[in-house]
Amino acid sequence: MSRHVAIVTDSTAYLPTRTMERHRITAVPLTVVLGDRALEEGTEISTRSLAQALQKRRPVTTSRPGPEVFAETYRRVAGAGATGIVSLHLSAELSGTYDAAVVAAHEAPVPVRVVDTGMIAMALGFCALAAARTAEAGGTVDEAVTAAEKRAADTSAYFYVDTLDYLRRGGRIGAAQALLGSALAVKPLLRLAGGRIEPLEKVRTASKAIARLEEIAVERAGGAEVDVAVHHLAAQERASALADRLRTRLPGLADLHVSEVGAVIGAHTGPGLLGVVVSAR
Repeated sequence: MSRHVAIVTDSTAYLPTRTMERHRITAVPLTVVLGDRALEEGTEISTRSLAQALQKRRPVTTSRPGPEVFAETYRRVAGAGATGIVSLHLSAELSGTYDAAVVAAHEAPVPVRVVDTGMIAMALGFCALAAARTAEAGGTVDEAVTAAEKRAADTSAYFYVDTLDYLRRGGRIGAAQALLGSALAVKPLLRLAGGRIEPLEKVRTASKAIARLEEIAVERAGGAEVDVAVHHLAAQERASALADRLRTRLPGLADLHVSEVGAVIGAHTGPGLLGVVVSAR
């Protein structure tokens, strides 16, 4: 039984399954409540089902994992040989997931460092990968945490939504409340800042907004070596086209991931979401 530092994250990291298996990253699922059914993200609800429910305006909410779920995960990971655990999660400004993990960490059989990355989606995923690679190289818990925090500081997330209505309904719009009213008639660009969703720019049409999203990603990357993720919900063609353009425009591009977001983030953004995460190595 190998002894190692283990990396735990949550289902909103949206890491590819093969990547998680290769780096031995464990993801704790959040829950999506669809009508009267509570479903685990990633296994019990598809993004297609979610998009259809949102388009029909069916009630959709999300819920954090309970501390007992984290406690069981920490016990299982420790039983597999971990001598320490780094538990990395989506922004505490957007979810109570971090708080639940902190509660469970006090009862874990091995030391657990719980980190509020302030990130979501692959912005969180890149942090988990940085920690996992450090652990694989023999790094300690503290070194893996440092690697994750450095990656978070060098990562930016921007996204376009067709409407702010889903964010408003879910109470996740934060400082973007200032855009409500007139902004509902335009195409908003948002960013993740300080763990919160904030307004970035207002653009009159979807095509201009997506073009501006591309320009922002290129500006943010500069000539540095970067990993990029393009996320979407029910907008595969838009996402693939944007990814193709970024491949030709980013000289320092290392890895590029294109994926549909899961149900938790999708429930708050709605169909048509297009997001870009730029993460410097």
